[in-house]
Amino acid sequence: MNLKIKKIDAIIVIALIIIAGIIIYKVDYIPDEKKKETPIIEFFQDVGNNKLIVKSVSKVVLWEELDITGRCNAPDPDQYVVTNDEIINCEGTITITYIPTNKLLGTWTFEKKMQLPISLPTEAWFNRGVSPEDEGEHISKIGINREWWYYTVVFDEDSDLPGWTATIGFNHMAMGGILGFLKPDLLTVTLHGPNGEEYGGMINKARGGGIIWQPTLQMAKPGVDLKYEDSWAEGEAPNWHVHAEDNEIDKDHKIVIDLDYFAPNPAIWIHSNRIFMKGRGKMATYIFTACEVEGTVKIDGEVYDVKGVGHHEHSWSDGIFKLFVKGWDWCHFTLENGWNLYYSNYYLTPQFSSTRTYKVNPVATLMITTDRGETLTQLNDVEISIEKSDKISLFLNKPLKIAINAKPSISQGILRTYYLKLNFDIEVGETYDKKFGSLKSSGMSIGQCNINGKVTWSDNDGNHEVDLNGIGSIWTMRSSIVIQSST
Repeated sequence: MNLKIKKIDAIIVIALIIIAGIIIYKVDYIPDEKKKETPIIEFFQDVGNNKLIVKSVSKVVLWEELDITGRCNAPDPDQYVVTNDEIINCEGTITITYIPTNKLLGTWTFEKKMQLPISLPTEAWFNRGVSPEDEGEHISKIGINREWWYYTVVFDEDSDLPGWTATIGFNHMAMGGILGFLKPDLLTVTLHGPNGEEYGGMINKARGGGIIWQPTLQMAKPGVDLKYEDSWAEGEAPNWHVHAEDNEIDKDHKIVIDLDYFAPNPAIWIHSNRIFMKGRGKMATYIFTACEVEGTVKIDGEVYDVKGVGHHEHSWSDGIFKLFVKGWDWCHFTLENGWNLYYSNYYLTPQFSSTRTYKVNPVATLMITTDRGETLTQLNDVEISIEKSDKISLFLNKPLKIAINAKPSISQGILRTYYLKLNFDIEVGETYDKKFGSLKSSGMSIGQCNINGKVTWSDNDGNHEVDLNGIGSIWTMRSSIVIQSST
């Protein structure tokens, strides 16, 4: 049978095919080659530094494919979006949209950065900067018998160990101090996590004095040049590398730490018995705060990539100093708003009490910076209350909660006009504890702590109040010995 297709039939068939094709396309049975999928791009909002950091990106994307609204600086449009790319100098509300699909990727708000009143004496030229000679050893000078270098860091959210802290210290202790005469060279390597994790510890070894019997801690200059068996630190400001490993410190775990430190701003002299050329003093301390830190931490063979904000301190003193010091607190905090806070104090009386308030603290130091050490605010009237302690031996207590109230001293006349007040609590978490002496009447605690408080002041823009919350490293020493030196 011959089938004859009429013209009208052909038109109907063609129309049906077209209609079917449209329907199939609309329900995505036939994919559009040009149709784009919206990528998944995760950003980390760094409030303290006013930037967005790319944490991950699900597909190949160019920056020119992103519509970024708001005040900020993005990478070059012809570059691909990759992990750790940064959108910097963010102000106000930032919105990012994927142009091909017109899909919103996210909205972030950056509040205006608060700036504290600056303490002018701290900004004086003679209080900033160190030379390579200052960074090197001072023990070879007559009268100096104690010298410390230590590095701390708080690892940030972009690290494989977010919220962890590390402390590495190379310490030439005084002969006859809390470590006695036989083993006064001290190495400290500790890691503490936010959930009570703890690795590392402290070890002290013998100090030789001859060609054959070399000291365990070997020091040189210029610059930082330290070696304690397999651990070492070297470099000159603003860059240092720290390598730490020791099978004896933590007998249950194998720890290897490699960290690079970069100081974005000059050092700050904390103490010196000289007004000028402070590095030539018999007693001196300087710090580099808010350092950029990155590297690796290896725990039992597993490697973790880390980065964060750190602190580097170098201190030395003579025999007179060690006779009077019966305790200390050293703390460095990284705050949630991007600020950094440094607190230290030396106690000049034997530490018998578990709780006590110290209204007058002539050697206490409290500094806060809003811009990673470029400018600083120092408060010299510091009241310290040990509100809670834990007895770790018959004669020894370690602090668990320290309350700090600070304001400008009478000598800080300009700063007093801002009615500046700083109040915060230090809550001590997990610590590594080391006791010394036959009666265990002296000891050190190194670990992680949290800060909670606020700072208030007034200026031409009105009254201001900023919450202070963050994580830090703490190193305390306590001694109940009346006569024996303790550093």
